[in-house]
Amino acid sequence: MKDCLHSYMKVGIVQPMAFPESPVLDSIRKIAEDGFFGAIEIGPVAPDIKDKVVKLLETSKLIVGFCGQIIIRNENLNPNSLNKEERELAVAKMKGAVDESYTLGVRRMAMLTGSDPGAEKREEAKKALIDSLLQICSYAKSKGNLGIALEIFDRDIDKKCLIGPTKEGAQVAAEVRKKCPNFGLMVDLSHVPLLDETPEQAVKAAGNYLVHVHIGNCVKKDKSHIVYGDKHPRFGIAGGENDVEEVKRFLKALMDIGYIGHGKQNVVAFEVKPLSGESPEAVMANAKRTLLEAWAKL
Repeated sequence: MKDCLHSYMKVGIVQPMAFPESPVLDSIRKIAEDGFFGAIEIGPVAPDIKDKVVKLLETSKLIVGFCGQIIIRNENLNPNSLNKEERELAVAKMKGAVDESYTLGVRRMAMLTGSDPGAEKREEAKKALIDSLLQICSYAKSKGNLGIALEIFDRDIDKKCLIGPTKEGAQVAAEVRKKCPNFGLMVDLSHVPLLDETPEQAVKAAGNYLVHVHIGNCVKKDKSHIVYGDKHPRFGIAGGENDVEEVKRFLKALMDIGYIGHGKQNVVAFEVKPLSGESPEAVMANAKRTLLEAWAKL
């Protein structure tokens, strides 16, 4: 493509993943001062720096997303649990994340499902998930315009979530959208190989429910690899699944369904994590170069 990619999308980055060992305020500032980015995703913010983070984000003009996945993973929450008390706890915590999102000026909050209970209980768990999502989305809608995105994860290799194949995510989204138009799906290129899907299949399956996108890499074939599974290593790492060609195909698929296009400003965010000893800045620059090269090949 000869057109500027920034005319077709807002490029973002997941700050807690890109700078896992850096002070939060410092790493947010680095992203805010980088004109390549039009969006950022952050996690929970400590009270002692919250005012500074809010001021920095307001100054930056960045679109802000909130990583509710961090809360679910760190606290082992399960919004699709068949245990009512566990499910209610997950909903309450996500409502708290909604409140924090509004405090931080967030446009969209992301989350994921709990673990897959197995084939026999899967449909019951999906019904429980839909109930939880309806509560969370309704709460978010009652307080303003915050969107909620359910990120599609793998079911069999690493995170082993209920959702799961993208087409099943779309089935859940269809039910939630009947009452909550502020809900949608997030597809992450890093997870696509782990689901045995292609970029084209994943994007097409998400269809009109797609509201957010991540791009990154994973290692699937070598179980002995230091970042086997859903670890989001840099593009081009030996044994990795995604590089320039896969990013190009993903962008083409996003363009085909109208998620990105001339004049559109939907977010396409990097989710990449440096290995021990790697420079976060170099990994971020690697991601930019990969995106630019993929864009040039479209």
